[in-house]
Amino acid sequence: MTEQAFNLKDRIAKLLLDEPFFASLSRSINKVRDDSIPTAMVRVTDDGRYEMVYNNEFFSKLPVVQQLGVLKHEFLHLVLEHIGDRHVKDVPGRMLNIAQDLAVNSHLQGEIPEWGCMPGEGPFKDYPLGESMEWYLAKMLEDQKDQDQGNSGSGDSSGSGDSSPSGGGEGDSSDGSPSDSDDGDSQSEEMIGDHSQWQAVDGESRQLEQMAQQRLKEDIKKAAQEASSSAKGWGSISAATKKEILERLETKVDWKKVLRYFIKTSQRSNRSSSIKRINKRYAYIHPGKRVKRTAKVAIAIDQSGSVSDEMLGMFFHELNKLSKLATFVVVPFDTDVDESKVYEWKKGQRRPTERVLHGGTCFDAPTTWANKNGVDGLIILTDLEAPKPAHCKSQRMWMTTKQNAARPYFQTNERILVVD
Repeated sequence: MTEQAFNLKDRIAKLLLDEPFFASLSRSINKVRDDSIPTAMVRVTDDGRYEMVYNNEFFSKLPVVQQLGVLKHEFLHLVLEHIGDRHVKDVPGRMLNIAQDLAVNSHLQGEIPEWGCMPGEGPFKDYPLGESMEWYLAKMLEDQKDQDQGNSGSGDSSGSGDSSPSGGGEGDSSDGSPSDSDDGDSQSEEMIGDHSQWQAVDGESRQLEQMAQQRLKEDIKKAAQEASSSAKGWGSISAATKKEILERLETKVDWKKVLRYFIKTSQRSNRSSSIKRINKRYAYIHPGKRVKRTAKVAIAIDQSGSVSDEMLGMFFHELNKLSKLATFVVVPFDTDVDESKVYEWKKGQRRPTERVLHGGTCFDAPTTWANKNGVDGLIILTDLEAPKPAHCKSQRMWMTTKQNAARPYFQTNERILVVD
């Protein structure tokens, strides 16, 4: 292998020329040289940011293409959220780290050192490319279970000849690649970087990590915007990877929390007789009541001319996710609610985006409908571009884009869900 003197600034300059997405992301991540670590790593700093730490000698022994590949490898760990929150309980740390590397290296064929973990090669020859960390982890656990059952059946407890994907040792050999362990394991694939600090954390460390994650998300959004507007586009990033990155940038509404909120604050409930619960007022005389709260939720969709087709499509995208959890009533409106257009969206159903109205906007219309029909919760999907409505007897929330939430037509203390 031809050794190349490694200069981080030169490599970053190369990224700036050929990889707009990674170049933009790199500018937001501090780089620190530390030759005490074997290869490279990303970590959270004391001020709540991510930084990359690298061993200069390790990089200097790699060809330029692999130097760039390892840089992208570390950045992809951040993009794919492999730090902190992705820690999995009761799973060997090394197995989890290898699964993370398999997910990242799937996007870097021909760009990483030959000893790196790669789906379709070595002990991972039966592993397809392009799967998630969770998929690879499940596959490794399944393989490990099959192997343990096989060893138990044969009575072989020596462990010799073990080719389990989770095996192998760590270290740093003279050729710049982590060395194999001396326990008889024949596998050579290793982790590219040091994942030792990627553990679940609590307290102050957890707060720092949440701060770093939020900052990183903004940095990734900026990098995606720069890549999309660049003449070079997204560089070497595949269409599938680009799609995954953009999907991760979507603001996710936690519909389970929303539904729990409506149910908790509901004033109505379904009641049924029960001999299991004692009637507190007339013990053993009258049966008790078993209470099962089922909030009736209405979704009012603003279909006025000021709501674009793109925004309307975004709303229906979120409603298709909500329908996985519950049945709800859809109330299309503009200046009025047309009762003939109100319908029930059943749990499990998927629906295409649909525009049925084109008028102005009046938030009193869905509010009056909700007050008249006695719902427990009302969510109004809108651009917020109309006067403040009358009081709603039930819990009322709003859903809009980040841009519209920043400049609403009126001020409200009611909760605003943001999608972007």
